[in-house]
Amino acid sequence: MAQAARPHRGLLSFLDTDGKPHPVENSFAAATLLIGVIAFITAHFPHLHLLSSWAGLIGIATGLWGQLISATTGERFLLIIGLGASAVGFYLGMAHGGLFGGLMG
Repeated sequence: MAQAARPHRGLLSFLDTDGKPHPVENSFAAATLLIGVIAFITAHFPHLHLLSSWAGLIGIATGLWGQLISATTGERFLLIIGLGASAVGFYLGMAHGGLFGGLMG
């Protein structure tokens, strides 16, 4: 139980379950979760379809890349939650007007 005595340092250190720091992977997980929450919340307002669809698309891209480079289960957990929220925001944003709704053509 040596890991129980080891102090955790940093805001996202609970994601480093293997004992090594993963700043890039943790950043992708946090960014995907934040973007996913933004996309999910703004998707419930039809007039914010541009924000929700673009945030959802960016969240999907960062989440997929984060899954590719993730190192621990905690990172993957946050990435899947963020990916799901981003996908919902993207699809509802597309249904309400899309990525360019009204700006082109």
